[in-house]
Amino acid sequence: MFYMPNYPLWDQLNQLKEATWVDLTHTFDLEIPRFSEFEKGEVSTLFTVKEHGFYVQRWNIVTQYGTHIDAPIHFVENKRYLEDLDLKELGLPLIVLDFSKEAAENADFIVTRDHLEAWEAKNGRIEEGTFVALRTDWSKRWPDIEQFENKDAEGNQHLPGWGLDALKFLIEERGVKSIGHETFDTDASVDTARNGDIVGERYILGQDTFQLELLTNLDQLPTRGAVIYAISPKPKDAPGFPVRAFAIKP
Repeated sequence: MFYMPNYPLWDQLNQLKEATWVDLTHTFDLEIPRFSEFEKGEVSTLFTVKEHGFYVQRWNIVTQYGTHIDAPIHFVENKRYLEDLDLKELGLPLIVLDFSKEAAENADFIVTRDHLEAWEAKNGRIEEGTFVALRTDWSKRWPDIEQFENKDAEGNQHLPGWGLDALKFLIEERGVKSIGHETFDTDASVDTARNGDIVGERYILGQDTFQLELLTNLDQLPTRGAVIYAISPKPKDAPGFPVRAFAIKP
């Protein structure tokens, strides 16, 4: 009689594949919205199947391009590079905070501690060790650069974001592992202008953890119950890189 071995991880994977997988990553090209200090990417074709038997491109982009991961070293010296992040850090339970209505009504919306405490009163305490994603539906403006940057007549951008007190609450009082959002930066644009620095992003990365930026499809996820994964290449001494982020929901 032939013995059929049991592979529990294979069974678990088959179960996961019966769930819904949601891509949280924008497809990037040369015309996507990008941080104001960054030049647009460049791409060239080096080899084609017709002429050479295989297809190869050369891409020239900054490390923080499109949907990407920020390693701690991105804003804070003597912290970890992308290669130093443990694989287990890159798969986390996911909580989605839906503030899309507030962002639609006010492009300068800032999530504060008060907002989070009100959210918890309705949805329960934010669990330790989770990845907390801020849903603003700003990703629906992608890939329209003008709509995404949302500049006023003076050329100032207006995008929503995290307040520093909210981030400190999540990290110091709730013990979350990481955060993510749909915009260029952690901080709302008005806070960056007022502070002369991206203080929220500097704080998060200063905790020696990572964050994900320019996420999409958060509107397809439940408040709780999904898990998030962030997969990227492993360049040496990199402050980040484009990432393939995705979630699996029940």
